[in-house]
Amino acid sequence: MIGLLLFGSFAILLIIGVPVAVSLGVATMLSVFALDIPLAVVAQRIFTGLDSFAIMAIPFFVLAGNFMSSGGISRRLVEFVNSVVGKLRGGMAYAMVIACAFFAALSGSAPATVVAIGSMIYPDIVRLGYPKERMAGLLTVSGGLGPIIPPSIIMVVYGTITNCSVADMFTAGLMVGLLITIVLVALCSFLSYSENWPKDEGRVELKVFLVSTVKALPALILPIFIVGGIYMGYQTPTESAATAVIISLFVGMFIYKEIKPRDITRIVINSAKSSAMILFILATSSAFAWLFTFSGIARALTRTVIDMNMPAVLFCFVIAVILLIFGTFLEGIATCVLLVPVLWPIASSLQINVIHFGMIVCIANVIGTMTPPVAVNIFAAASVTKLKMGRIAAGEIPFLIGFTSVFFLVVFVPWFSTFFLK
Repeated sequence: MIGLLLFGSFAILLIIGVPVAVSLGVATMLSVFALDIPLAVVAQRIFTGLDSFAIMAIPFFVLAGNFMSSGGISRRLVEFVNSVVGKLRGGMAYAMVIACAFFAALSGSAPATVVAIGSMIYPDIVRLGYPKERMAGLLTVSGGLGPIIPPSIIMVVYGTITNCSVADMFTAGLMVGLLITIVLVALCSFLSYSENWPKDEGRVELKVFLVSTVKALPALILPIFIVGGIYMGYQTPTESAATAVIISLFVGMFIYKEIKPRDITRIVINSAKSSAMILFILATSSAFAWLFTFSGIARALTRTVIDMNMPAVLFCFVIAVILLIFGTFLEGIATCVLLVPVLWPIASSLQINVIHFGMIVCIANVIGTMTPPVAVNIFAAASVTKLKMGRIAAGEIPFLIGFTSVFFLVVFVPWFSTFFLK
């Protein structure tokens, strides 16, 4: 009965358009009243849900990403990559994918990657005669590398919920992200000939390459400081995120000189708004998850799945499909904080590796950013390209198929998530 009230009220509130964080909070409060639990417990659980050193990485990564976008780092990355592959047939498409991969190693956010790289490269791609819808679709899917190639905000959230190593999540994400990048580049190569994309007949100029490399050098070194310290054990993800803020601000103000002192307040305020939205969802979801466990629903669900004698691989496949469905109408972090506390105890009882399960959760949520109706990557691409969502969705189909193929490879072959782990 409590389960019906908890999830039923949450679903109704979502359907009528109430924000996710508020829906989680109201559904929790209604169920608390029904169980005659003191309302102060909700406040305590909300506070406890945010009382974590690891969660501090989220606002720091958001702020660092905004400093990078405003500081000219994305433009230097695009210029550098274009100097390397821009002369090939479909070279600008390659440049878009690789630039998104580089920026993903800086921002940790899918929409931020779409906007930062798209605003730099999409106008030139259209001017050179590339198909608009196809390039908008490629931008949408390539932006999905943001939360997969470390650092990743959603991996920090998952690590906080399950108490797993965020550094191990980053290591797994690096391998998967590189595999997705290779698949997207291969698709660009095939489509560039089958759809006759333009080719720049000019020669590769060594001087242009050297100049763009020197200009992009600070941006290329940044990932070493951001994730290198984590891999070598010198920094926690939170400390690394704080380091990223300092370095990105320094590069934007004193090296590229595109951030002025008057811009800092605006960037900080925008970052605070984005961070508050994420943290609000985390706070109310922690109370929701606690009530789900306290009421005995989680225990009953776990016992039911175990009694079904479901093989681990089949369970992973079923969860993958469920996450993909949820991703079509829920934002990725909301899906993570809502479902992981419910699903992880079951996955753990089936001896599923926490990192493997985490990669399934993270990649599924990223695919959700590309699939309507709630597709933040498509919204971001629409703001850059000025195309309608339907045209962008049609253009992304071959790249989305490639991205999803890698996802199911990860689902069925845990090795791709755990190969580099100790």
